[in-house]
Amino acid sequence: MISSDAYYTQAVHSVDSPALLVFPDLVHQNILSACKLVKGQNTILRPHVKTVKCSEVIKMALQHDIACFKSSTISESELLAMSGVHDVLLCYQLSEVKALRFGELRKMYPKTVFSSLIDNTNSAKLLSELFKERPMDVYVDINLGMDRTGIKPEQTLDLVRACSNLKGLNIVGLHGYDGHVHSPDQKLRETESNRIFEQMKLLRQEVENYLERKIKVVMGGSPSFAYYAKKDAIECSPGTIFFWDAGYRYNYPELPFVPAAVLLTRVVSIVDKNLLCFDLGSKAVAADPPQPRVEILDLENQKIVGQYEEHLVVEVPDTSEYRVGQPFFAIPYHICPTVNLYETMEVIREGNLVETWTVPARNRKITV
Repeated sequence: MISSDAYYTQAVHSVDSPALLVFPDLVHQNILSACKLVKGQNTILRPHVKTVKCSEVIKMALQHDIACFKSSTISESELLAMSGVHDVLLCYQLSEVKALRFGELRKMYPKTVFSSLIDNTNSAKLLSELFKERPMDVYVDINLGMDRTGIKPEQTLDLVRACSNLKGLNIVGLHGYDGHVHSPDQKLRETESNRIFEQMKLLRQEVENYLERKIKVVMGGSPSFAYYAKKDAIECSPGTIFFWDAGYRYNYPELPFVPAAVLLTRVVSIVDKNLLCFDLGSKAVAADPPQPRVEILDLENQKIVGQYEEHLVVEVPDTSEYRVGQPFFAIPYHICPTVNLYETMEVIREGNLVETWTVPARNRKITV
């Protein structure tokens, strides 16, 4: 279990709970660790902004020459452009309405290169028609086995052929997300990542031979990042690296990242001699993973027995050791959707609350 010492702050006496606390020094440490992992020639970081959703962390990354980012929403894309990012890949296929909003972003931020994904000819033709006056860069999305989006690898070249002459599009690369590669077994994860890399390498060669020019390849998430970072000419796209979480900490202890954002919670009721109730319901921490969804620091032999909208019930050996109102720090098992639940982050430096950061990209819309 992680000790709470690294997260102690006087803010426990003034900040209401539940609250999201972020530690910039630890975020900075994680960014440095990510940069050190990148060993491949012409390989770069293109991290995903879905985890942080705030401009302050984006600007921290920019200071380390991380110039390219991924996003999943129009809102995240706009936040990146507002923060000074010059290369934004929206890793989502655009419907007509989204494409029109994306077009407005391109007008608002002409110095930013915006791109998106395609995995079928109908979507490609739609985008080509909408952007015929100012062609847009696109990446062909490859289904690497997650079976969520993307074209089957064996159909990639056919799609490229069908779309290569569309006037409103520039095919600049391939995109592949391997979210299904998440085994805690390090060797198994490396083997699967290497297999996927070789598959993408062959697809790249086929497409480059057809187009008669070089293209980019964007791939990977946080669990596979360390393997792709050693390869040449890849854009690695981890997202959780900035804040990390309990789930990744337990599954991938070999990776050099630390939890840099925690939740402040309090005991709101002592049910009986074994049950405590905290103000950490499903509205305060990501509810998509199975229980446990959070690790409460310095709470011995804890077992989560129930969670409701505003309450979390935890079993402990002896509740007489605790008191109503007692503060605790907790690390979520899935930080990305947890951040999305908070309007602000409380910023802690050297144990003190120094400022508050807003989380603009939790909103579906910023301006367009």
